[in-house]
Amino acid sequence: MKILFIGAGKMATALAAGIVKHNIHSASELLAVDVFAPAREAFTKMTGIQCVENAADYVQKAETILLAVKPQVAPEAVAALPPLREGTLVISICAGIPLAKLSGWFHTEKIIRVMPNTPLMVGKGASCFALGAQADAACAKIAETILGSLGIARQVTEDQLDAVTALSGSGPAYFFEMVKALADAGVHAGLSPELSLELTVQTLAGSAEMLCRKLGTPDELRDAVTSKKGTTAAGLDVMAAANFRKLMDDVVDAARRRSIELGQGK
Repeated sequence: MKILFIGAGKMATALAAGIVKHNIHSASELLAVDVFAPAREAFTKMTGIQCVENAADYVQKAETILLAVKPQVAPEAVAALPPLREGTLVISICAGIPLAKLSGWFHTEKIIRVMPNTPLMVGKGASCFALGAQADAACAKIAETILGSLGIARQVTEDQLDAVTALSGSGPAYFFEMVKALADAGVHAGLSPELSLELTVQTLAGSAEMLCRKLGTPDELRDAVTSKKGTTAAGLDVMAAANFRKLMDDVVDAARRRSIELGQGK
C-alpha cells in the first residue's frame, strides 16, 4: 500500500482525489480510515478509494502514513495505531503540531509536517512543508508530488510554518471576509445581492489571474487601475486613511501568534 490516510475529511478527500486524478497512484494503492461512517462514505464516493473504520490491520502495510485528523483529536488517533513498519514516512497536515511532538508520537523522525490550505480542494492549493531529521530529498519529492497535484508546494524550515499558517493557511478566510464586505458595500450602493456578489467574485478571480500570469506586481497593477483624482483613487484614499496595510499586518501577526500557541498546546 502506497498511502494510508488517517482521517477522511475534506482535505484528505481532496488530496486523495488529486493523487488518483493525476495518476500518481491508483485507487487500489491507497486506503483511508475514519471512525465516522458518513466521512467514510463521502470519501469513497468522491475518490473511489476504500475507507475503513479501523487502521490496525493496515498500518504495517503502508509505505506512507498521511495524518489528516483535527489537531484536537490527533493524540488519541495516533495512540490508537499499532507501531509503524521500519522506514514508513509520516506526513502530517494537522495544523500547529510540531515535528518534535509528531516524532514522539510515531517514534520516528522520518516525518514531514505540511501546512495546506482549503483551495487545495479545487486544485488551487498553496502548501508548504518542513522535513523531519530523517526525511531526505526522496521524502521531499513525495510531498512535492502529492501536494503539487493540487496547487503549489514549497519547502520551508519548520520555524516558518507559523507564518505560512497565518498567511496562506488562514488566508482564504480573510479573502472570504473581504468578498462579503465588498458585496455588502455593493448592495448598499444600490446593486442586488446576487449581482453584487457575482461582480465581486469575478473581480477577485480576474485580479488573481492577472497576478498569476505575472502581468505586473501588485503595486504596478493597482497603479494601472488608478487615475489621479479618479474613482479608484478615492477608494484607495479611504483604505490608506484606515491604515489598511497595518490592519492586514496585525491580522497575519495575530494568526501567527495563535499558531505558535496551538503548537505549545495552549
